Amino acid sequence: MWSMVFGLVALAALGWRLGFVFRRKQRQKAAATEFLFADVLAAIEKPVFEQRGADGFPRMSGTYQGFPIQIYPLVDTLATRRLPALWLMVTLQDKLPVKAHFDLMMRPAGPTTFSNFDHLPHTSDSQEGFPEQAVIRTDDAEEVLPASLLAPHLEPFFGPRAKELLITENGLRIVWLLAEAERARYGVLRQAEFGEVQIEGLLVRDLLDRLIAIRKDILDWSTERT
Repeated sequence: MWSMVFGLVALAALGWRLGFVFRRKQRQKAAATEFLFADVLAAIEKPVFEQRGADGFPRMSGTYQGFPIQIYPLVDTLATRRLPALWLMVTLQDKLPVKAHFDLMMRPAGPTTFSNFDHLPHTSDSQEGFPEQAVIRTDDAEEVLPASLLAPHLEPFFGPRAKELLITENGLRIVWLLAEAERARYGVLRQAEFGEVQIEGLLVRDLLDRLIAIRKDILDWSTERT
């Protein structure tokens, strides 16, 4: 009888301990999320968080300058990279008068976890006014946006952190390298830890303003063609 009682007490204690650990991890995750997006919230109207995937980073939706937007940090642990990367995907959702996908990728070196770039059938090298290491892919080489239309907007892609510019009929996206994993921890434990990384509000504003400017030029270009 006493062994049964002790067994039930042990199970109850184990259950309490597991619950405590789970709740503590949930609080830590919530605190990390709050810190990660703290500097962005003032720039985005009606922010809503949606939990996605097992990496612990949520996707934030909202509006900016009247446009629906999404901000999504994504962990990339593909073996082709020296260190795991934390990408920031900044998307402006808006219907555009384009007939082909335009996908500019900087320094593509293998499969990507955040893009369909690898599956687009038509490839061209860097165009005039584009960074040297830019590769452009599309699903329709006859209908892809002209390089001269986009070249004035590519200043960030001459630096090391801008990774991708995607334009489709459903909107525009810039992918930005937010952080790389801590080398020592990843080298020993193979764990992708990024420290106290935070998304800068000025960065998000700049990327969204750039996407809005590209959208305007696409609409003007489409109007001139008709």
